[in-house]
Amino acid sequence: VQLQASGGGLVRTGDSLRLSCAASGRTFSTSHMGWFRQAPGKEREFVSIIRWSGSSTYYADSVKGRFTISRDIAKSAVYLQMNSLKPEDTAVYYCAAAVQFTSNYYASPSTYAYWGQGTQVTVSS
Repeated sequence: VQLQASGGGLVRTGDSLRLSCAASGRTFSTSHMGWFRQAPGKEREFVSIIRWSGSSTYYADSVKGRFTISRDIAKSAVYLQMNSLKPEDTAVYYCAAAVQFTSNYYASPSTYAYWGQGTQVTVSS
């Protein structure tokens, strides 16, 4: 699976952004898709994941209620709608694909075999 994230930018507190992740490869439709982010000087952290069927989604507590993950199998794309953005959301956002899903490890970067190049999101106060 090859992934390319886009949609980042510079916004103000309270604004919204929609990130997109374009995927290619025949295994996309059966991959679990996640979003991670990494701020300067910090470790990469889990944001959200959507199961391959789209039946289940999970979010980090820090974004729950503000971010929504979705996928479009026909377009081979995954999206992250980000609302009510805060300065602490500033980071490079990465989309990632996992072949297997485990309830204990879905938030771990090591679970994901494929990564996109990242897109910068900057939220000014």
